[in-house]
Order: sequence, then C-alpha cells, then structure tokens
Amino acid sequence: MRISTSQVYDQSIRSIMENQEGLVKTQEQLATGKRIITPADDPVGAAKVLRLTEELDGLTQFQRNNDLVTGSLEQQEAVLTNITNSINRARTLVVQAGSGILDDPDKRAIGAELEQIKLEIFDLMNTQDADGNYMYAGYQSANQAFTYNPASSGNAITFSGDAGVSFIQLSSSSKIQSTSNGYEVFENVLSRFDFSVTGSTVADLQNTVVKEQGTFDTFFNKNYDPVTSANNDYQVEFLASGEAQLTNTGTGAVVGTVGYTSGSPFTIKGMQFEASAAVGDTINFSLDAPEKKSMAQSLHEIQTILMDSTIDDSALQEAIADSLVGLDNGLEKISLERASIGSRLNIAESTYESNLDMEIAAKASRSSIQDVDYAEASTEFAKQETALNAALATFPQVSNLSLFNFI
Repeated sequence: MRISTSQVYDQSIRSIMENQEGLVKTQEQLATGKRIITPADDPVGAAKVLRLTEELDGLTQFQRNNDLVTGSLEQQEAVLTNITNSINRARTLVVQAGSGILDDPDKRAIGAELEQIKLEIFDLMNTQDADGNYMYAGYQSANQAFTYNPASSGNAITFSGDAGVSFIQLSSSSKIQSTSNGYEVFENVLSRFDFSVTGSTVADLQNTVVKEQGTFDTFFNKNYDPVTSANNDYQVEFLASGEAQLTNTGTGAVVGTVGYTSGSPFTIKGMQFEASAAVGDTINFSLDAPEKKSMAQSLHEIQTILMDSTIDDSALQEAIADSLVGLDNGLEKISLERASIGSRLNIAESTYESNLDMEIAAKASRSSIQDVDYAEASTEFAKQETALNAALATFPQVSNLSLFNFI
C-alpha cells in the first residue's frame, strides 16, 4: 500500500485535533461537573435529565406555593385568635351589663368599651394580606370585605364581598383552600330564635319571653317551616280543665299542653307567658324567621342599647340574651374555621415533606445520570494529555520524512 507524504501529514494533524478535542471535552466535564454537555453525548441520558429537570422545576414551584399558603393560613389563624379573644372579653362585659346591679353610667361605660371591641373586630374582618388584598372578600379582594354604616335601618355591618374562595396547587394531585369566604366565617351566624305575639283575647297579657332557650331552640328547629309561613303560626288556648293548650293553626296539630293558673306565669316549649286569662281566651304568635348577622353586628346592637338610658330592663335583658346567643354562635363558627385551618396546615406540612423527599430522589437520579465521575474523568484527562503530548512530539519527525531523503 502506497502512503503519500501528504496522507501522513493529514493523518497526523487529524490525530492531534481529535486528541485536542477529547482533551477539551474532558476538561469541560471536569470544569462543569457534568458528564453530559450536549444531548449528543448521551441522547437517552439527556432525555432522562430533561424529564427530571422539569419534575424538579415543578416541585420547586409547589414548594413556593406551599410557603405562600402556609403564610396565608397562619395569618388567618392569627386573625381568628384575636377575634376570639376580643369576643370573649365582650361576652364578659355583656354578662356584666345584665347583672342588674349597674347604674346607667356603668352601662354606658360598658357600651363604650363594646364599641371599641366592635371596631377592632370590624378591622380584623377586613384584614389585608401582604399584597394588600382583603383576605375575606372572596374574588372582590380589592375592596373591603365588610362595610360599616351606623345610620343603616338594617344591619350596620354587612358583608360586601362575594362567595369566592381560592385554592393553591401543592402537588400534581393535591390542592388546598387558601382563603375563606367572609360571609361563611363571620356573617352566616344564626341569631337567637324568637317568636312574636300577633294577637290576644286575654284581659292582661303581661309578659311573653323565651325562658328556656335550649328547649325553645329544639322546638323551633323541629317545627319552623321555611316554605309555608302559615305553618309557623301558633295559638295558646286556655281550657276549662285548667290547662293551656298549644296548637299549630296552620296544620291543626296540638303541640302540647301545660297546667295554668290565671295571673301566674307558665312555660311551654321554652316560651313563658304571663297573663290573666279566662276559659276560651287565646294568645296567637308566630315563629320569627331565622336571622343571620356577624358578631360585630351583635355587638353594635347591644352597645347601642346600653348607651340608651331610656331602655327598660325587660328590653335590656332581651337584647342581652340576643347578644349572648349571637356571640356564642359566632364563636362556634370561628372554632370550626380554626379547626379547618389547622387541618389544611397539616396537609400543607405533610405535602411539603413529601415533595421534599421527591425532590431529593429526583436530584439524586439526575446526578447519577448527568454528573461526571471526577476520578474517571481525571484519569481520562491524564491519558488524553499524554496522547496529545506524544502526538505533538512525534509530528515534527513524521512531517519531515520524504523519499528525497533516500535519493
């Protein structure tokens, strides 16, 4: 086989260039710490690295979401804790106002403190997050969740947001509620169940009041008809047997009977009546439609009454009973919301730990595919360097060879 001088020269140059290319590539691997510099280095491995990198990017975003939702839920928990503490203080003051031993200046002083508590709770219900959004306003987070209008003929404190709630994705298959609707948490609170006298034939009806709230609540929950209003009408009839009989005038059903002495109070289904009645006399009443209002509204109402020295003791006691039921029902609502927040925080923490484990595993897998083996690469570098030096050293000798040297 004939080998020309130019072939020897070209082959030597090509060998040197290949050695240099290999040396540069190995040096880049050592410098970057990565075995796969381009997809051509390992197409299958490069595809796996790309998939694992996308998975890690997703996990990183999920962890950011987790941090955001945890911060939001912890802020909500702090708000509800402060409201609970304020309501407990307000409840103590309301009970104190109904003790019967306070004069008007003392009642007004309690009313003034209740007003400050009311405003504090109002501000807490309008809490903003770090971005300036109202946390309990639903999707209308740019505006206050609750508004206060002291001159309103209805409720002075009302919800002005919407029913929207937000969710945040914590993993590919898990998302949790990050905000709560202000209406459900604060305003969807039942007021005290009550009834109203609509007519009477007795000579002297002195007093009608809910005396046993628990018994009356059971009766109310069992019998109130939100569809047919006539079924909420009742009549107490005084019988010759010395009994008072309670009948639903809408259905005709006899609900109960109780012994009665004219002029003495009697209680039936938790309602107390005091009347001077003859046989055949009647008292008609209706169950009041259930009302819902926030604890701040309940405080507004009792605070207004305490500041009014013209209110008699009977009206004051009714207002206090209304207020206490509203506050207690509101505290129960907040307790349920706090339990929900605690549950969501536990889910967030558990998901965070799970994502962290998956992140560690994905990084380890990517590292095993992508990262360079420094010992192996260093050995390869030394070998390539030796080969290059040898090629460079022998090239001048080979390039100087010519047939003319032998003529």
